[in-house]
Amino acid sequence: MPKFNFKALKPSGETYEASRESADKFSLYREVKNEGDTVVDVSEAKTGRNILISTALAVFGRVTAHEKVVFAKNLGAMLGAGLSLSRALSIIERQTKNKGLKKITASLSESVSHGKTLSEAMKDHPQVFSKLLVSMVGAGEESGSLAESLTIVSVQMDNMYKLQKKVKGAMLYPAVIIVVMFIIGILMLIYVIPGLTKTFKEANVELPMSTKAVIFISDFLGNNAITAFMGTVLAVGILYGWTRTKKGKRFLDFLTLRLPIISGIIKETNSARTSRTLSSLLSAGVPVAQALSITGDVIQNSYYKEVLKESEESVEKGDSISSVFVKNDRLYPIFVGEMINVGEETGNMSKMLMEVALFYENEVSQKTKDMSTIIEPFLMVFIGAVVGFFAISMITPMYSIMNNI
Repeated sequence: MPKFNFKALKPSGETYEASRESADKFSLYREVKNEGDTVVDVSEAKTGRNILISTALAVFGRVTAHEKVVFAKNLGAMLGAGLSLSRALSIIERQTKNKGLKKITASLSESVSHGKTLSEAMKDHPQVFSKLLVSMVGAGEESGSLAESLTIVSVQMDNMYKLQKKVKGAMLYPAVIIVVMFIIGILMLIYVIPGLTKTFKEANVELPMSTKAVIFISDFLGNNAITAFMGTVLAVGILYGWTRTKKGKRFLDFLTLRLPIISGIIKETNSARTSRTLSSLLSAGVPVAQALSITGDVIQNSYYKEVLKESEESVEKGDSISSVFVKNDRLYPIFVGEMINVGEETGNMSKMLMEVALFYENEVSQKTKDMSTIIEPFLMVFIGAVVGFFAISMITPMYSIMNNI
């Protein structure tokens, strides 16, 4: 049986805390009441099964964004068709092939059968269920429209997943070109340049600085290949670790908002994500301040998080949201702030935000399709500069040799 931590009130007015096993929360209430006391607060102890599941999931399995979308969509569809929550979870548990998600679903089913709400059960697995999903489910439970809330959040998660996939796909092409160029450059330095270096030494010609630099790098790689490899791996590891720190993330956030071409897509992506998340939460009945807080957790860029935090504080003071977005037009296009303003005036902010989300999602979709065409000239200039440097460095001494002959 599950174990519960609870706070109870004695007839004398004295409160105390204790733990005990019981079939469910309701059984615990009855047991304590029969003893003459009253339960004030109760929560299931996070021990045993839930901890083991969370640990196993972190080590052996990962639930992908697509699997989370399918989970929310299927659960919403089954509840909408009239199935009970426990039966719907049981069906999903049998159907899913991901072992991690299968264990999580079984845990949710068990928690629900013991008296927990679905949103409470999801909170036990924060590594799988985001604050957005938990809040939408909680709002649906309170309003009696859980199936509708799950459908809305599944659409929201699906659009976020597709948008992120498109942006990553657009970045793949230039990344592959640069990596291939780097590998070819290393191979030339190790296998081609040493042969030319030997010729230059035999001819005893004066070498320009660029040629000396190339030869120095080539000699170092040839004589210290293992050291160079380990040094590169270490440098990449340190750089990666630094980007995971607060300062490193802040620098990356700053850089992505300043890069040509990329910055525009990043701004529109964040605008679409903010608008759709807020729209989904507000349409589910989540309070505005809480919706802004959850949206801040969904957005990754720290600069956008600050704007949403400022908006949350503005709402708590009784001020408008739109004023904050309009003021931060370097991050959010002015269109976002104006549409929010219209939504505030008409009392239909959810609809206005959804229109903003659709607009910017279409913009990002179109730009990512054209990314390869846009970025090709920049790549050609970069490749030309690198190839030109190598060519000049190696050909200039050749002319000197020919003149001496």
